[in-house]
Amino acid sequence: MLFDTDVLIWLFRGMKKAAQLVNTTSERQLSIINYMEILQGAKNKFEQLSYKHFFSQYHFDILPITEAISHRAAILVEEHALTSGLHATDALVIATACEHQLTLCTANQKHTRGIQALDLHVFDPEAR
Repeated sequence: MLFDTDVLIWLFRGMKKAAQLVNTTSERQLSIINYMEILQGAKNKFEQLSYKHFFSQYHFDILPITEAISHRAAILVEEHALTSGLHATDALVIATACEHQLTLCTANQKHTRGIQALDLHVFDPEAR
């Protein structure tokens, strides 16, 4: 499962539901985009290091942007930016999930509507 940044933020804020989801998922992936967003949001170097340690400890695979991912993301932006407000970073994450045939776990459904090739797991932080 490829985890979107929003789910990881919930986890790092201490939400048990997000932690349980990560703990019960056997294969964990991140797009390099998600990885950079998490590191960018750190308050200091210590927090960055703790994020890096977490991803290593929980065996997250960090997936690079490939030519195929870039091409698919460009097509997604062309097809969905005007209708759903899809941004380039979201398109790269979605394209990464699609290219690797992974389920994308995200709480943000707005930008994923109408993307047929995407296997989506909606994380609802408010649901029980």
